[in-house]
Amino acid sequence: MKKTLIAAAFATAILTGPALADDIDTVRAFYSDILTDPAGTTQERYFEVFSPDVVSIPPPPGGAGAQGMLNTIAFLGQVVPDLTWEPQEIIDLGDGRFVVRSLFRGTPVGPFFGVDPATGKSFEAMSIDIVTVEDGRITLTYHLEDWTGAVAQLTAE
Repeated sequence: MKKTLIAAAFATAILTGPALADDIDTVRAFYSDILTDPAGTTQERYFEVFSPDVVSIPPPPGGAGAQGMLNTIAFLGQVVPDLTWEPQEIIDLGDGRFVVRSLFRGTPVGPFFGVDPATGKSFEAMSIDIVTVEDGRITLTYHLEDWTGAVAQLTAE
């Protein structure tokens, strides 16, 4: 009986350990594969990272739900083709939630949040996200980006 319990505990540790590693890998993929390459993001790759029922709070400019996020990513890929989004810190809360502090940078080549025409200037700003991962995919994201600071950099004299 004792050996069975030890074996069961060991098996549980083995099975749940990689799942946690996969969760943080999913979070990292959001920034490295999707936000840093929005023009190259395919719908297939998007749904490897995000649940089809994902909730984004507040809803992104492209609309609510998975389609709204895909619309926003497509917009970013067209307007800021050199966009990079680099996590500076990822805090694992231990319950499938991660707090991510990031820097994002880019140079818009078209109309961008009211800046029209494009100025040729670049921006660098900060974002804070709380991302929930379930079954290996992101299901919920609370996010705050400093778009006001980005626009101020684009319009500065």
